[in-house]
Amino acid sequence: MIRINNIKLKIGYKNEDIEQAIRKSLRINSFLSYKMAKLSIDSRKKDQIHYVASVDVTCGQEEKILKKVHNNNIMLIKGTDYKIPEYGSMPMQYRPVIIGSGPAGLFAGLFLAREGYRPIILERGMAVDERTACVNGYWKKEHPLNPNCNVQFGEGGAGTFSDGKLNTVIKDKSGRRTAVLKTFVEFGADPSILYVNKPHIGTDVLLTVVKNIRNEIIRLGGEVRFEQLVTDIEVINPETTLLHIKKLLKPEETYELKSNAVILAIGHSARDTFEMLYKRGIPMEQKPFAMGLRIEHPRTFINEAQYGYHPDYEDLLPTADYKLVHQAANGRAVYSFCMCPGGYVVNASSESGRICVNGMSYSNRKADNSNSAIVVNVTPEDYPGDHPLAGMYFQRELEEKAYQAGKGAIPVQRFGDFRMNRMSEIAGKIKPCIKGAYTFSNLNCCLPEYIRDAIIDGVLSFDRVISGFADDDAILSGVEARTSSPIKILRDADLTSAHTCIYPCGEGAGYAGGITSAAVDGIKVFEAVMSKFMIPEASTGNQRM
Repeated sequence: MIRINNIKLKIGYKNEDIEQAIRKSLRINSFLSYKMAKLSIDSRKKDQIHYVASVDVTCGQEEKILKKVHNNNIMLIKGTDYKIPEYGSMPMQYRPVIIGSGPAGLFAGLFLAREGYRPIILERGMAVDERTACVNGYWKKEHPLNPNCNVQFGEGGAGTFSDGKLNTVIKDKSGRRTAVLKTFVEFGADPSILYVNKPHIGTDVLLTVVKNIRNEIIRLGGEVRFEQLVTDIEVINPETTLLHIKKLLKPEETYELKSNAVILAIGHSARDTFEMLYKRGIPMEQKPFAMGLRIEHPRTFINEAQYGYHPDYEDLLPTADYKLVHQAANGRAVYSFCMCPGGYVVNASSESGRICVNGMSYSNRKADNSNSAIVVNVTPEDYPGDHPLAGMYFQRELEEKAYQAGKGAIPVQRFGDFRMNRMSEIAGKIKPCIKGAYTFSNLNCCLPEYIRDAIIDGVLSFDRVISGFADDDAILSGVEARTSSPIKILRDADLTSAHTCIYPCGEGAGYAGGITSAAVDGIKVFEAVMSKFMIPEASTGNQRM
């Protein structure tokens, strides 16, 4: 296969334009097929915006063609195919159990199910349809927060109510990342995620994809048990772990499961589970992360800042994004995080008496505002003590302050007022685009001074890149405290915890930083389990209770 890099395509290009570029680049009249490998936008010159593509072409006699073409942008390539490992030799008496149905848990479960292991997934939250109704009801103030089913907990994990961004900085020599993207397409995502520079799915499409993956796991002999909370874990011996589980619909009903492979895909917000694991002696340590506030600007403003003013670009180009980084005067790194073009700020709380926010967008990214988190790095030196869970307690402290500042709603403030440390009373020319109740407040009381100062410094710096970014009327909301897990659950070379059959996995365990990397880590843990165990022909201990 021949790859042609750096093909320039006009805005609104058609297939004929790509085919013409292939023929011209390879100096041939015909070819068998082609597929897009990469696609990005070059908007450095606002009057010459164009796409830049890489295309993989099958044409026959490829080496002969390359001898005639001397171009560094044209080369022979071989695809990186994901390879399933060989089965291990250890018998599996008890089926694998996965705690959590976020990306890490779902992908570990799907790949195990495809190889005949019949995994059991335990999810404290609801199935995605019921979860959506529950979250929307909370946002509309129809009922209080459900601590077990919210933006953080439930089928699909925290990523279900997000922009669904799939870009990641991890390398793909193993083919795992490509396998993740292909799996998303297989279960309902748009095929463009396989080649666009910054792929995303959108929360509306993710709902369907997650449901389809769950149904496939069940079809292959696995189980997904919703509203089942793991309350305790006992290590019986290095090969067997006992789980204590509560049925949340009937709290008085509990049961036990034994497993030879327990996959901890608990997510970054399972704070009660972190505390239980710590009490059980599971090795863990503090980990740095970042926290700050969300900032909103009109979608059309960000589009014009990135593309210039072109009346026809609304339909021809994707909603514009940005990525901004600055070293603040106090030495802190401040940067935009989880940017949601044409999206919403959402109430992402999971504990009563605490408020945190996140960003979410639908697949069309056409909401009135675009938002991102403006976050500042925090390290274990900032935490209140050396306890392994101190970073979690730090998150809780700031979320409690946000709850108090907003009197139970999301506290919101104009950037100009935030700089002056004065209460915002009303919005200016930019109106909040928020899912969930909000109220104007003063966010200064929610943050340590070093985070506050770094945010102001950063936003003023970003204004030099995107003129108007530091508009006094830009809307801030807070706090954004769940950028990643503040805890790492340690694992050995075989991916188990302290010579047990417990496999810490995904973002909550400290080994991922988004949907794609969490799914990739789920595949890594699947490989570790498969490389150890043969397919269980019978399982005597894990029948439905």
